[in-house]
Amino acid sequence: MQTEPQICFDDIPVDEQVRDEALAGIADLERIYDRITGCHVVIAQPHRHHRDERLYAVRINLFVPGAEIVVNKEHHQDHAHEDVMVALRDAFLVARRLLQDHIHRLRGEGKFHLLPH
Repeated sequence: MQTEPQICFDDIPVDEQVRDEALAGIADLERIYDRITGCHVVIAQPHRHHRDERLYAVRINLFVPGAEIVVNKEHHQDHAHEDVMVALRDAFLVARRLLQDHIHRLRGEGKFHLLPH
């Protein structure tokens, strides 16, 4: 990666375990595609002021030559995202899928759907 990855906590306390997990997610993406030039991850609780809603949101901006892949995971109904690690994992799964789609497009490959037998 050309620039140091940025992990930001938006108006919530910094958590080193969460930061380490985000860095591990970025490293996983770099194993898939070694031409990533930068990555910015923001972890937030956008609706913290609501007593009943304490869900985490994760935004990932992944920079690759000629493109930016953006994942913005806000799950208003997914109570599994009350756990920041689950929200982070889900966001990186989407980033992985979008990065793989980008790689297929670069190679001129279409998107293939497997049909059930």
